[in-house]
Amino acid sequence: MSDPELPSAPAPEQKPRSKSLLRSSLLTGSMTMLSRVLGLVRDIVLASLLGAGGSMDAFAVAQKIPNFFRRLFAEGAFSQAFIPVLAEYREKGSRAAVKDLVDKVAGSLGLVLLLVTLVGVLGAAGVSMIFASGYLSDPAKFDLLTDLVRITFPYLMLISLTGFAGAILNSYDRFAVPAVTPVFLNIFMIAAALLVADYFPNPAYALAWSILVAGVFSLLFQLPFLRQIHLLPSPKLGWSDPGVKRILALMAPALFGVSISQINLMLDTIIATQLGDASASWLFYSDRLVELPLGVFGVAIATVIMPSLSRQSTAQSAEKFSQTLDWAIRFVVLIALPATLALVILAEPILFTLFYHGKMAASDILMSSYSLQAYALGLFAFMLIKVLVPGYFARQDMKTPVRTGIKAIVANILMKPVVVLPLAYFFSLGHVGLALTTALAAYVNAWLLYRGLRQQRIYQPASHWPRLWLRYGAANLAMVVVLLGFLMCWADWQYWHTLERIWRLAVVCVVGGVIYLAALLAVGIRLRDFKAHG
Repeated sequence: MSDPELPSAPAPEQKPRSKSLLRSSLLTGSMTMLSRVLGLVRDIVLASLLGAGGSMDAFAVAQKIPNFFRRLFAEGAFSQAFIPVLAEYREKGSRAAVKDLVDKVAGSLGLVLLLVTLVGVLGAAGVSMIFASGYLSDPAKFDLLTDLVRITFPYLMLISLTGFAGAILNSYDRFAVPAVTPVFLNIFMIAAALLVADYFPNPAYALAWSILVAGVFSLLFQLPFLRQIHLLPSPKLGWSDPGVKRILALMAPALFGVSISQINLMLDTIIATQLGDASASWLFYSDRLVELPLGVFGVAIATVIMPSLSRQSTAQSAEKFSQTLDWAIRFVVLIALPATLALVILAEPILFTLFYHGKMAASDILMSSYSLQAYALGLFAFMLIKVLVPGYFARQDMKTPVRTGIKAIVANILMKPVVVLPLAYFFSLGHVGLALTTALAAYVNAWLLYRGLRQQRIYQPASHWPRLWLRYGAANLAMVVVLLGFLMCWADWQYWHTLERIWRLAVVCVVGGVIYLAALLAVGIRLRDFKAHG
């Protein structure tokens, strides 16, 4: 095959330079942190504007539907199937072959997304019935949900194509651009809530349209950066192309393997529509706070290690492959354990500080705090899944995560009647049972994934893990003592003014964080321990 010349620039097929995984993760995490902070601002505005129940229930379900398919299809199954194949083309093929693969994937993916979007828009009522059958008894809420689904569903196509562009950029170690792109969704939603919501019969319509506009802008934003690396797609169909076939074959099982947590969370939303008014809203606010550390650190680490693992697998470097996984797991333990404990202990203060405004009632804050604590218990497992699944997908093993994921879903379904029904019947806390079973199912999934990597000798933990657990445990214990001490002294969060809640929560978080870091240093944990190269 001929290898035509391209304009002078870094050649797409060149081997990526060795980069510090820590530096890349911090870069990606910082960009994601910006997006998540704006996301918190957005959620604060939503709580003030819509409160809980009614329109907020409908909007919470409507925006989750395209996001569910996006994470299942684009960010999940597609990116995990596409990156290993693209890495192999880069290692073994010409730049023309890489460009041809990108063009054919763009055309094939675009056609599928267009068809799915048309089905979703035309069948919005059916989609609403599937995901929120509990709202059928409230025609006004169901009609609002159907309208919102019809408006927001095209976001699936737009953000999935954005995810495709981001997967290419991540493969070429351009992590910052895909990481910062979600900022635009939050900016557009905040602007819609503050500037144009009054011009709509229901503020939820303004928010729905802002999601669609943000999808268009996010896709357009990434295109110039693809042009810089000479991989701006010229879409064409390529169903018979060997590379496209391999990606499709890898995607089919990956639809389950990478998105088990999302499937379980969507099950929570579906069942929550049966539990009465505001249950979906309470879960929405809880989930958003758990998503903050998960998105900033868990997704960032997984995003960074996936190209490295793919390259190491292609180069048959088993030792480096295991070391990369070990580094990622150590980073997860460093972040997830204190985040889990802090969210459980500070659930009520955090929610009162962020969301106790406008139409949000104190009872809604309390109900949301219970489900936040339940979800937070699963944060460590959620993050661990994010870094374990790439250990399989980088080796193009899609079947094992599917098997473990199905077992986790079954465990979740079996636990729900045992946990949810008693909580719903005796305490009106069915939504807490939904969150708790989802957290427990995440641990089932994480354990099965970890055990599989160990049994296949793909991952060999470093010898220092027993000492690390003792050190991390001591540092977390020190932080917990400080946080509990603050709560004993400051217990009246509901009755303080907003500014007073803000400064008190800031003090608690800063002091707790400083104590944790100081304890880490005291037990011998150093930043250099997390330096690794991909």
